[in-house]
Amino acid sequence: MAENKIIAICQLGGEFETEKDGTLSYKGGDAHAIDIDDQMRFNEFKMEVAEVFSCNVNTMSLKYFLPGNRKTLITISNDKDLKRMIKFHGDSVTADVYIIMEEIVEPEVSNMPASRSSRTTLSEAVPPVDAPLDVVEDMIELPAEISPILALVNSNDEKHAKAAHQWQNTITGVGQRFSSVHEFRELLRKYAIAHQFAFRLSTTQLICIKKMNPTHTCEGAAVTTGHQATRSWVASIIKEKLKIFPNYKPKDIVNDIKEEYGIQLNYFQAWRGKEIAKEQLQGSYKEAYNQLPFFCEKIMETNPGSFATFTTKEDSSFHRLFVSFHASLYGFQQGCRPLLFLDSIPLKSKYQGTLLAATAADGNDGVFPVAFAVVDAETDDNWHWFLLQLKTALSAIPCPITFVADKQKGLRESIAEIFKDSYHAYCLQYLTEQLIRDVKGQFSHEVKRLLVEDLYAAAYAPRPEGFQRSIESIKGISLEAYNWIIQSEPQNWANAFFQGARYNHMTSNFGELFYSWVSDAHELPITQMVDVIRGKIMELIYTRRADSSLWMTRITPSMEEKLEKENLKVRNLQVLLSAGSTCEVRGDTIEVVDMDHWDCSCKGWQLTGLPCCHAIAVVTYPSQVAVTVTPPPTRRPPGRPTTKKSGSDVMKRQLQCSRCKGLGHNKSTCKESL
Repeated sequence: MAENKIIAICQLGGEFETEKDGTLSYKGGDAHAIDIDDQMRFNEFKMEVAEVFSCNVNTMSLKYFLPGNRKTLITISNDKDLKRMIKFHGDSVTADVYIIMEEIVEPEVSNMPASRSSRTTLSEAVPPVDAPLDVVEDMIELPAEISPILALVNSNDEKHAKAAHQWQNTITGVGQRFSSVHEFRELLRKYAIAHQFAFRLSTTQLICIKKMNPTHTCEGAAVTTGHQATRSWVASIIKEKLKIFPNYKPKDIVNDIKEEYGIQLNYFQAWRGKEIAKEQLQGSYKEAYNQLPFFCEKIMETNPGSFATFTTKEDSSFHRLFVSFHASLYGFQQGCRPLLFLDSIPLKSKYQGTLLAATAADGNDGVFPVAFAVVDAETDDNWHWFLLQLKTALSAIPCPITFVADKQKGLRESIAEIFKDSYHAYCLQYLTEQLIRDVKGQFSHEVKRLLVEDLYAAAYAPRPEGFQRSIESIKGISLEAYNWIIQSEPQNWANAFFQGARYNHMTSNFGELFYSWVSDAHELPITQMVDVIRGKIMELIYTRRADSSLWMTRITPSMEEKLEKENLKVRNLQVLLSAGSTCEVRGDTIEVVDMDHWDCSCKGWQLTGLPCCHAIAVVTYPSQVAVTVTPPPTRRPPGRPTTKKSGSDVMKRQLQCSRCKGLGHNKSTCKESL
């Protein structure tokens, strides 16, 4: 693909006017946009201009202004001039090209009376083989010049032109009639390709073949560039195949045209031909934007409860479109948890843009689209506008919503401002990418892997102590990374501190199924792309309704599977029952379960929204080995309790005589006193 590419705004039919400062301005006329690049040849560009304006390629001249100088017109007359113009406008998206038509000198008028019929006709007998090809418009006979502009690979290589053999008799000679000028042009072009000659044909309303020479000896069969294969011709050839293979690539078109018709196209001829064929099959991109007011009105009329609105810029060009179907809003309210994922995907349509989306998780952890918008670019202002429309669409939902989204692009401020009572969980994937970008230092791939591993461990840790252990590990690798994490507002992404309920969904790219739908339809005109998404949502709802009717469990299969995994851990747990709703559960750790508040000290119940193994153990304790501790059967008797000293703690006191100091007697019984 060429490095330099601009859009030539080709203008014809207007007039130049000189302003007071000597600059020239162009007023009136028609304009068409043509994509050009530094690989395009001048003759090819000139042929395209002649085709879009239906004018005579032989009598036109192409001119342009140098950037910043509107006093002097520069003429484009060859390939170098065209490349020079593209180079001069390298910093611009567009370049104005002015088509100046020269006066046509009328050739001698044929003595044969011209037909005034609206049909094109051949009215003479077949001429000799060496007779020239002449074209008559009313009374004016215009010779078609033969020149080496046809693009055949090899006139002797029939296998490269096998598909063109069917066109050898599209022009049969004098007497053949055509219902329109367009039909004549197309048949003549096919005839020229089949017989390997070139032609130039001016635009006319009535055409009559007066003479015809089916033998051509010009150089046209020897050249190798595809000027005669116009984009319209390429489109007509590939259109049917494009229906079956929407991803038909330009390089494959180049190969197929060369193989089947012996014509060597360049990449951009194939690409432009594909664009025209797509527009013929899908409708006009420009007209699709023009239909937006009617389109939004019909969405809300035919789907009551839906929400569709759009805005334009000051110049009336498209700015943004928001759509949320009633089925999506109702499904989110009735069958999904209050959790929304916000993300974006770039569009690769003719006018590019970005799709913003809000998706939810249904009861079976499947993607459920809620709302989307097409905007001109992903900006803070467009995200703010999207969230304002989303707030209006979700006005019937009373409970707080948890958003999983990037904190950049104005989302941090907009979510807090518009959804005041809700929670914003920072997307862990975006957070990881930002950490790697922001932390300086030449870290090896392995060190970066360890940083990311510890960051995820910190995010998933259910308790503050686990979070602290993980970031201390990061501190050992990089003090800068540690400080970055401390400043990154862990309360918005770490399980140990986050106050909202995100049910263990840590990244915002949950809606990948929805984004794949958009990727399949993003080359369509905007109204058709929205309609494809609508059809996909209808199909999704129908399929899930049909699947759920076959479920044999009381809860969804994915949740049933998660509960079964937790249930396998229960057999090794002991439940200590106590009065009220609080129980102690012992296993590898000791956890406290509060059944009234659906809470467990392990944090598993709160993080996933499903009972953890400790909660299941309490619920199912009659069938488990439970330890019940009760008071003893005897009670304390009334009155003051007696105290009893232990013999081991008290020594018996022995008598000691104060007179003789002997033991076992006192003074009154002392024998020495007698």
